Amino acid sequence: MFPDNSQDAADEEAPSDLPTKRMLSWARNSTIYRLGRRMMSERELSDAIARKARTKFVDISGAQVQAVAAASVAFAYEIGGLNDTTYAEVRTRSGVRTGKSKKAIAQKLSVKGISRETAQAALEESNDLVAAVVFARKRGFGPFRRIELDEKRKIKELSAFARNGFAFEIGKKVFGMNRDEAEEIVHSGAML
Repeated sequence: MFPDNSQDAADEEAPSDLPTKRMLSWARNSTIYRLGRRMMSERELSDAIARKARTKFVDISGAQVQAVAAASVAFAYEIGGLNDTTYAEVRTRSGVRTGKSKKAIAQKLSVKGISRETAQAALEESNDLVAAVVFARKRGFGPFRRIELDEKRKIKELSAFARNGFAFEIGKKVFGMNRDEAEEIVHSGAML
């Protein structure tokens, strides 16, 4: 007579809420790989691991996906690879250097899962005037204009500042600068 293996087969088929050792090992390796390539927020890492785990493991349950993502985030903190405060500060400085307004940077940080308080703390160090001058330089506006100013061009430039999250006063201030003043602001902002 053959032994009854029906219970063993049922245990293998029923998905557990706990991830397997293989899943956890993969999560650690994937975390190291992802954080080695670029800085990520906690939410970005968790979402990326969860998304990839669903495609990597065929019979993974929702609870296992959440557990693998949580283990990945915990491991990242353990090795010092995650820090949302530092992430927000770096993204803010980068945003200012590329001509993004505080408003646009805050929105991007929110999408990346950074808390409002952490984002506000990082944005305190930023300077919208510097970012607006960088934006003007990239677009050839204000002091960096290469063509003659007419009413239509003036409206277009001021509207572009507003669409990109800069206050009207800042756009107007940049609009009225001469090229030397603007270059000095850009260079002083590069020291941030």
